[in-house]
Amino acid sequence: MTSLVEEIAQLPEALSTRLRARGFRPEQLVAWSAGVGRSRDERNRLPGRVEPPSADEIDDAPMPGTGEHARLTHQGMEVLRRGELALCVLAGGMATRMGSVVKALVEALPGHTFLDLRLRERDVMSRLAGREVPLWLMTSEATDGPIRAALGDRLGRGVETFVQCASLRLRPDGSLFRGKDGVPDVYATGHGDLPDALRQSGLLARFLEERGRGDATSPGEAPYLWMANLDNLGATIDPAILGWHVEHGHALSVELVDKAPGDRGGIPVRWNDRPIVAEEMRLPVGFDPTKVRVFNTNTFLASAAAIAKLPGEFTYIEVEKTVDGEKAIQFERLLGEVTAMWPPRFVRVPRSGPASRFLPVKDVPELERRRPEIEAALRARGILGAEIG
Repeated sequence: MTSLVEEIAQLPEALSTRLRARGFRPEQLVAWSAGVGRSRDERNRLPGRVEPPSADEIDDAPMPGTGEHARLTHQGMEVLRRGELALCVLAGGMATRMGSVVKALVEALPGHTFLDLRLRERDVMSRLAGREVPLWLMTSEATDGPIRAALGDRLGRGVETFVQCASLRLRPDGSLFRGKDGVPDVYATGHGDLPDALRQSGLLARFLEERGRGDATSPGEAPYLWMANLDNLGATIDPAILGWHVEHGHALSVELVDKAPGDRGGIPVRWNDRPIVAEEMRLPVGFDPTKVRVFNTNTFLASAAAIAKLPGEFTYIEVEKTVDGEKAIQFERLLGEVTAMWPPRFVRVPRSGPASRFLPVKDVPELERRRPEIEAALRARGILGAEIG
Protein backbone atom coordinates (compact mmCIF):
# COMPACT_ATOMS: atom_id res chain seq x y z
CA MET A 1 0.00 0.00 0.00
CA THR A 2 1.31 3.45 -0.94
CA SER A 3 2.08 5.61 2.11
CA LEU A 4 0.75 9.15 2.46
CA VAL A 5 4.30 10.49 2.10
CA GLU A 6 4.58 8.69 -1.23
CA GLU A 7 1.14 9.87 -2.34
CA ILE A 8 2.15 13.48 -1.68
CA ALA A 9 5.46 13.00 -3.49
CA GLN A 10 3.56 11.71 -6.52
CA LEU A 11 1.18 14.67 -6.77
CA PRO A 12 1.15 16.33 -10.22
CA GLU A 13 3.56 19.27 -10.32
CA ALA A 14 0.79 21.73 -11.12
CA LEU A 15 -1.17 20.65 -8.04
CA SER A 16 1.93 20.75 -5.83
CA THR A 17 2.73 24.28 -7.01
CA ARG A 18 -0.87 25.37 -6.41
CA LEU A 19 -0.85 23.95 -2.88
CA ARG A 20 2.51 25.49 -1.98
CA ALA A 21 1.13 28.89 -3.01
CA ARG A 22 -1.68 28.31 -0.49
CA GLY A 23 0.57 27.55 2.47
CA PHE A 24 0.36 23.75 2.23
CA ARG A 25 2.91 21.87 4.34
CA PRO A 26 3.22 18.15 3.54
CA GLU A 27 4.71 17.34 6.94
CA GLN A 28 1.68 18.88 8.62
CA LEU A 29 -0.74 16.68 6.66
CA VAL A 30 1.33 13.60 7.47
CA ALA A 31 1.23 14.48 11.18
CA TRP A 32 -2.55 14.94 11.03
CA SER A 33 -3.00 11.58 9.29
CA ALA A 34 -1.35 9.73 12.17
CA GLY A 35 -4.32 10.36 14.43
CA VAL A 36 -7.20 10.42 11.95
CA GLY A 37 -10.32 8.74 13.27
CA ARG A 38 -8.79 7.95 16.67
CA SER A 39 -10.02 9.95 19.66
CA ARG A 40 -11.16 12.82 17.44
CA ASP A 41 -13.53 14.17 20.05
CA GLU A 42 -10.90 14.01 22.77
CA ARG A 43 -8.26 15.73 20.65
CA ASN A 44 -10.63 18.50 19.56
CA ARG A 45 -11.53 19.41 23.14
CA LEU A 46 -9.57 21.82 25.30
CA PRO A 47 -7.41 20.18 27.97
CA GLY A 48 -7.35 21.56 31.48
CA ARG A 49 -9.82 23.75 33.33
CA VAL A 50 -12.59 25.66 31.52
CA GLU A 51 -14.92 28.04 33.36
CA PRO A 52 -17.41 30.79 32.44
CA PRO A 53 -15.84 34.24 32.00
CA SER A 54 -15.80 36.64 34.89
CA ALA A 55 -18.13 39.64 34.73
CA ASP A 56 -15.28 42.15 34.71
CA GLU A 57 -13.92 40.69 31.46
CA ILE A 58 -16.97 41.79 29.45
CA ASP A 59 -17.67 45.48 28.86
CA ASP A 60 -20.82 46.96 27.36
CA ALA A 61 -20.37 48.94 24.16
CA PRO A 62 -20.45 52.71 24.71
CA MET A 63 -24.04 53.99 24.72
CA PRO A 64 -24.96 56.58 22.07
CA GLY A 65 -25.89 59.93 23.56
CA THR A 66 -23.47 59.63 26.47
CA GLY A 67 -20.31 61.58 27.06
CA GLU A 68 -18.32 58.35 26.94
CA HIS A 69 -19.69 57.55 23.47
CA ALA A 70 -18.82 61.02 22.18
CA ARG A 71 -15.31 60.85 23.62
CA LEU A 72 -14.60 57.38 22.23
CA THR A 73 -16.11 58.26 18.84
CA HIS A 74 -13.72 61.21 18.63
CA GLN A 75 -10.81 58.95 19.53
CA GLY A 76 -11.83 56.38 16.90
CA MET A 77 -12.25 59.06 14.23
CA GLU A 78 -8.74 60.29 14.92
CA VAL A 79 -7.46 56.77 14.21
CA LEU A 80 -9.37 56.77 10.90
CA ARG A 81 -8.09 60.23 9.96
CA ARG A 82 -4.53 59.06 10.51
CA GLY A 83 -5.15 56.09 8.19
CA GLU A 84 -4.51 53.58 10.96
CA LEU A 85 -7.36 51.12 10.31
CA ALA A 86 -7.89 48.49 7.62
CA LEU A 87 -11.18 46.62 7.16
CA CYS A 88 -10.58 42.91 6.60
CA VAL A 89 -13.63 40.92 5.45
CA LEU A 90 -13.87 37.12 5.39
CA ALA A 91 -15.19 36.35 1.90
CA GLY A 92 -13.95 32.83 1.27
CA GLY A 93 -17.19 30.95 1.68
CA MET A 94 -19.52 29.62 -0.94
CA ALA A 95 -23.23 30.05 -0.21
CA THR A 96 -23.92 26.31 -0.19
CA ARG A 97 -27.40 26.89 1.27
CA MET A 98 -28.16 29.38 -1.51
CA GLY A 99 -27.34 27.13 -4.44
CA SER A 100 -23.53 27.04 -4.05
CA VAL A 101 -23.01 30.52 -5.47
CA VAL A 102 -20.39 33.04 -4.38
CA LYS A 103 -22.02 34.65 -1.35
CA ALA A 104 -20.31 38.00 -1.93
CA LEU A 105 -22.29 38.31 -5.17
CA VAL A 106 -25.69 37.42 -3.68
CA GLU A 107 -28.13 40.35 -3.45
CA ALA A 108 -28.38 41.13 0.26
CA LEU A 109 -30.79 43.96 -0.51
CA PRO A 110 -32.52 44.65 -3.81
CA GLY A 111 -29.88 45.97 -6.20
CA HIS A 112 -27.05 45.57 -3.67
CA THR A 113 -24.89 42.46 -3.21
CA PHE A 114 -23.03 41.71 0.01
CA LEU A 115 -19.89 42.92 -1.76
CA ASP A 116 -21.59 46.14 -2.90
CA LEU A 117 -22.60 46.94 0.67
CA ARG A 118 -19.12 46.31 2.07
CA LEU A 119 -17.75 48.63 -0.63
CA ARG A 120 -20.30 51.30 0.32
CA GLU A 121 -19.31 50.95 3.96
CA ARG A 122 -15.68 51.44 3.02
CA ASP A 123 -16.52 54.45 0.85
CA VAL A 124 -18.62 56.11 3.56
CA MET A 125 -15.92 55.62 6.20
CA SER A 126 -13.25 56.88 3.80
CA ARG A 127 -15.29 60.04 3.17
CA LEU A 128 -15.78 60.61 6.92
CA ALA A 129 -12.08 60.03 7.59
CA GLY A 130 -10.94 62.28 4.75
CA ARG A 131 -8.69 59.50 3.44
CA GLU A 132 -9.05 55.97 2.09
CA VAL A 133 -9.80 53.15 4.49
CA PRO A 134 -8.23 49.99 3.02
CA LEU A 135 -10.61 47.09 2.37
CA TRP A 136 -9.04 43.64 2.17
CA LEU A 137 -11.17 40.63 1.23
CA MET A 138 -9.96 37.16 2.19
CA THR A 139 -11.22 34.98 -0.64
CA SER A 140 -10.86 31.29 -1.45
CA GLU A 141 -9.81 29.58 -4.66
CA ALA A 142 -13.52 29.26 -5.47
CA THR A 143 -14.44 32.89 -4.78
CA ASP A 144 -11.37 34.91 -5.72
CA GLY A 145 -11.92 35.02 -9.50
CA PRO A 146 -15.60 36.01 -9.39
CA ILE A 147 -14.99 38.62 -6.67
CA ARG A 148 -12.05 40.17 -8.53
CA ALA A 149 -14.14 40.28 -11.70
CA ALA A 150 -16.95 42.02 -9.82
CA LEU A 151 -14.51 44.55 -8.33
CA GLY A 152 -13.17 45.48 -11.76
CA ASP A 153 -11.14 48.70 -11.73
CA ARG A 154 -11.64 49.14 -7.97
CA LEU A 155 -8.92 46.52 -7.43
CA GLY A 156 -5.69 48.13 -6.32
CA ARG A 157 -7.40 51.40 -5.43
CA GLY A 158 -7.64 50.78 -1.73
CA VAL A 159 -9.41 47.45 -2.29
CA GLU A 160 -7.47 44.17 -2.45
CA THR A 161 -8.10 40.43 -2.29
CA PHE A 162 -5.91 37.71 -0.85
CA VAL A 163 -6.58 33.98 -1.00
CA GLN A 164 -6.88 31.79 2.08
CA CYS A 165 -4.90 28.61 2.60
CA ALA A 166 -5.65 25.12 1.30
CA SER A 167 -4.91 21.50 2.08
CA LEU A 168 -5.95 18.00 0.99
CA ARG A 169 -8.76 15.91 2.41
CA LEU A 170 -8.00 12.48 3.85
CA ARG A 171 -9.89 9.22 4.00
CA PRO A 172 -10.68 7.69 7.40
CA ASP A 173 -7.67 5.37 6.91
CA GLY A 174 -5.31 8.37 6.60
CA SER A 175 -4.75 8.15 2.83
CA LEU A 176 -5.56 10.95 0.40
CA PHE A 177 -9.23 11.38 -0.38
CA ARG A 178 -9.73 11.39 -4.14
CA GLY A 179 -12.78 12.47 -6.08
CA LYS A 180 -14.51 10.37 -8.69
CA ASP A 181 -11.94 11.64 -11.20
CA GLY A 182 -9.14 10.20 -9.08
CA VAL A 183 -7.71 13.64 -8.26
CA PRO A 184 -6.88 14.50 -4.62
CA ASP A 185 -9.57 16.75 -3.14
CA VAL A 186 -8.46 20.28 -2.21
CA TYR A 187 -10.32 22.35 0.40
CA ALA A 188 -9.92 25.70 2.18
CA THR A 189 -8.79 25.30 5.78
CA GLY A 190 -11.11 27.83 7.47
CA HIS A 191 -11.38 31.49 8.41
CA GLY A 192 -8.57 30.96 10.91
CA ASP A 193 -6.37 31.16 7.81
CA LEU A 194 -6.62 34.95 7.94
CA PRO A 195 -3.38 35.76 9.82
CA ASP A 196 -1.19 33.43 7.74
CA ALA A 197 -2.82 34.28 4.41
CA LEU A 198 -2.70 38.00 5.16
CA ARG A 199 0.98 37.84 6.08
CA GLN A 200 1.75 35.79 2.98
CA SER A 201 -0.05 38.35 0.78
CA GLY A 202 2.35 41.13 1.76
CA LEU A 203 -0.57 43.48 2.51
CA LEU A 204 0.02 43.42 6.26
CA ALA A 205 3.76 44.16 6.06
CA ARG A 206 3.14 47.01 3.62
CA PHE A 207 0.38 48.44 5.84
CA LEU A 208 2.73 48.46 8.84
CA GLU A 209 5.66 49.88 6.88
CA GLU A 210 3.63 52.69 5.31
CA ARG A 211 2.51 53.76 8.78
CA GLY A 212 6.00 53.68 10.23
CA ARG A 213 5.44 50.43 12.13
CA GLY A 214 7.40 47.98 10.00
CA ASP A 215 9.39 46.83 13.03
CA ALA A 216 6.45 46.94 15.43
CA THR A 217 6.82 44.67 18.44
CA SER A 218 4.27 46.15 20.85
CA PRO A 219 0.81 44.60 20.37
CA GLY A 220 -2.03 46.91 21.32
CA GLU A 221 -0.66 49.91 19.43
CA ALA A 222 -1.74 51.36 16.07
CA PRO A 223 -2.37 50.55 13.30
CA TYR A 224 -5.38 48.25 13.63
CA LEU A 225 -7.37 45.63 11.73
CA TRP A 226 -11.17 45.34 11.81
CA MET A 227 -12.04 41.72 10.96
CA ALA A 228 -15.60 40.62 10.22
CA ASN A 229 -17.68 38.09 8.29
CA LEU A 230 -18.89 39.16 4.86
CA ASP A 231 -22.45 38.03 5.65
CA ASN A 232 -22.78 39.93 8.93
CA LEU A 233 -23.60 43.38 7.60
CA GLY A 234 -24.23 44.61 11.13
CA ALA A 235 -20.50 44.37 11.87
CA THR A 236 -19.59 47.70 10.29
CA ILE A 237 -16.75 49.96 11.35
CA ASP A 238 -17.88 51.85 14.47
CA PRO A 239 -15.61 54.72 15.58
CA ALA A 240 -16.85 54.46 19.18
CA ILE A 241 -15.92 50.77 19.44
CA LEU A 242 -12.61 51.55 17.75
CA GLY A 243 -11.99 54.25 20.38
CA TRP A 244 -12.94 51.79 23.13
CA HIS A 245 -10.44 49.26 21.73
CA VAL A 246 -7.66 51.87 21.63
CA GLU A 247 -8.40 53.05 25.16
CA HIS A 248 -8.29 49.66 26.86
CA GLY A 249 -4.98 48.84 25.17
CA HIS A 250 -5.35 45.10 24.58
CA ALA A 251 -3.94 43.56 21.41
CA LEU A 252 -7.34 42.04 20.63
CA SER A 253 -11.03 42.83 21.16
CA VAL A 254 -13.96 40.50 20.48
CA GLU A 255 -17.58 41.53 19.93
CA LEU A 256 -20.21 39.49 21.78
CA VAL A 257 -24.01 39.56 21.79
CA ASP A 258 -26.55 38.17 24.21
CA LYS A 259 -27.48 34.60 23.32
CA ALA A 260 -30.73 33.80 21.57
CA PRO A 261 -32.49 30.41 21.44
CA GLY A 262 -30.72 28.06 19.06
CA ASP A 263 -27.35 29.85 19.11
CA ARG A 264 -24.50 27.36 18.74
CA GLY A 265 -20.92 28.33 18.16
CA GLY A 266 -18.19 30.24 19.93
CA ILE A 267 -18.50 31.59 23.45
CA PRO A 268 -16.10 33.39 25.80
CA VAL A 269 -14.64 31.21 28.55
CA ARG A 270 -11.70 31.15 30.95
CA TRP A 271 -9.30 28.40 29.96
CA ASN A 272 -6.68 27.67 32.60
CA ASP A 273 -7.31 31.16 34.02
CA ARG A 274 -7.06 33.09 30.74
CA PRO A 275 -9.92 34.48 28.61
CA ILE A 276 -10.44 32.93 25.18
CA VAL A 277 -13.19 32.26 22.63
CA ALA A 278 -13.99 28.55 22.30
CA GLU A 279 -16.33 26.73 19.94
CA GLU A 280 -18.71 24.31 21.66
CA MET A 281 -16.91 21.35 20.06
CA ARG A 282 -13.79 22.49 21.94
CA LEU A 283 -15.38 22.53 25.39
CA PRO A 284 -14.66 19.68 27.82
CA VAL A 285 -17.32 17.02 28.26
CA GLY A 286 -19.52 18.13 31.15
CA PHE A 287 -19.11 21.87 30.58
CA ASP A 288 -22.57 23.39 30.11
CA PRO A 289 -22.37 26.12 27.43
CA THR A 290 -25.78 27.45 28.47
CA LYS A 291 -24.08 28.84 31.59
CA VAL A 292 -22.49 31.46 29.32
CA ARG A 293 -25.19 33.87 28.19
CA VAL A 294 -23.21 35.68 25.51
CA PHE A 295 -22.13 34.57 22.05
CA ASN A 296 -19.15 35.28 19.78
CA THR A 297 -20.03 37.23 16.59
CA ASN A 298 -16.69 36.50 14.87
CA THR A 299 -15.96 40.24 14.75
CA PHE A 300 -12.51 41.20 16.00
CA LEU A 301 -10.45 44.35 16.39
CA ALA A 302 -6.72 43.72 16.59
CA SER A 303 -3.39 45.42 16.55
CA ALA A 304 -1.86 44.82 13.11
CA ALA A 305 1.45 44.12 14.85
CA ALA A 306 -0.21 41.41 16.97
CA ILE A 307 -1.54 39.66 13.86
CA ALA A 308 1.83 40.04 12.12
CA LYS A 309 3.67 38.45 15.04
CA LEU A 310 1.46 35.79 16.54
CA PRO A 311 3.39 33.95 19.27
CA GLY A 312 2.12 30.46 18.33
CA GLU A 313 0.34 28.29 15.78
CA PHE A 314 -3.38 27.78 15.44
CA THR A 315 -5.02 24.60 16.64
CA TYR A 316 -6.59 22.65 13.78
CA ILE A 317 -9.89 20.88 14.43
CA GLU A 318 -10.59 17.50 12.84
CA VAL A 319 -13.91 17.55 10.95
CA GLU A 320 -15.75 14.78 9.15
CA LYS A 321 -17.47 15.69 5.87
CA THR A 322 -19.50 13.79 3.31
CA VAL A 323 -18.10 14.31 -0.20
CA ASP A 324 -19.66 12.53 -3.18
CA GLY A 325 -21.46 10.27 -0.71
CA GLU A 326 -18.24 9.19 1.03
CA LYS A 327 -16.67 10.10 4.37
CA ALA A 328 -13.79 12.53 4.19
CA ILE A 329 -11.63 14.03 6.93
CA GLN A 330 -10.36 17.60 6.88
CA PHE A 331 -8.60 19.85 9.37
CA GLU A 332 -9.82 23.40 9.90
CA ARG A 333 -8.82 26.36 12.01
CA LEU A 334 -11.10 29.04 13.41
CA LEU A 335 -10.29 32.72 13.74
CA GLY A 336 -11.41 32.70 17.37
CA GLU A 337 -8.33 30.60 18.18
CA VAL A 338 -6.28 33.79 17.93
CA THR A 339 -7.56 34.53 21.45
CA ALA A 340 -5.40 31.66 22.74
CA MET A 341 -2.33 33.64 21.63
CA TRP A 342 -3.27 37.21 22.58
CA PRO A 343 -5.56 37.65 25.60
CA PRO A 344 -8.68 39.48 24.41
CA ARG A 345 -11.02 42.03 25.88
CA PHE A 346 -14.72 41.32 25.30
CA VAL A 347 -17.35 43.93 24.40
CA ARG A 348 -21.08 43.22 24.39
CA VAL A 349 -22.80 44.94 21.46
CA PRO A 350 -26.48 45.37 20.49
CA ARG A 351 -28.26 42.51 18.77
CA SER A 352 -31.58 44.14 17.88
CA GLY A 353 -32.85 47.34 16.28
CA PRO A 354 -30.97 49.67 13.89
CA ALA A 355 -27.93 49.54 16.20
CA SER A 356 -27.64 45.73 15.84
CA ARG A 357 -24.13 44.54 15.14
CA PHE A 358 -25.08 40.90 14.57
CA LEU A 359 -27.15 40.26 11.44
CA PRO A 360 -25.72 37.00 10.05
CA VAL A 361 -27.20 35.39 6.95
CA LYS A 362 -26.71 31.68 6.30
CA ASP A 363 -29.52 30.79 3.89
CA VAL A 364 -32.28 32.29 1.74
CA PRO A 365 -35.06 32.19 4.41
CA GLU A 366 -32.77 33.94 6.91
CA LEU A 367 -31.86 36.55 4.30
CA GLU A 368 -35.55 37.23 3.60
CA ARG A 369 -36.23 37.63 7.33
CA ARG A 370 -33.25 39.87 7.91
CA ARG A 371 -33.56 42.23 4.95
CA PRO A 372 -35.66 44.83 6.85
CA GLU A 373 -33.18 44.75 9.75
CA ILE A 374 -30.18 45.02 7.43
CA GLU A 375 -31.71 47.95 5.56
CA ALA A 376 -32.63 49.76 8.78
CA ALA A 377 -29.15 49.29 10.23
CA LEU A 378 -27.34 50.45 7.10
CA ARG A 379 -29.61 53.47 6.68
CA ALA A 380 -29.06 54.45 10.30
CA ARG A 381 -25.29 54.39 9.67
CA GLY A 382 -25.47 56.36 6.45
CA ILE A 383 -24.31 53.45 4.31
CA LEU A 384 -27.59 53.35 2.42
CA GLY A 385 -28.99 56.64 1.21
CA ALA A 386 -25.55 58.25 1.12
CA GLU A 387 -24.16 59.85 -2.01
CA ILE A 388 -21.01 57.93 -2.92
CA GLY A 389 -18.40 59.25 -5.25
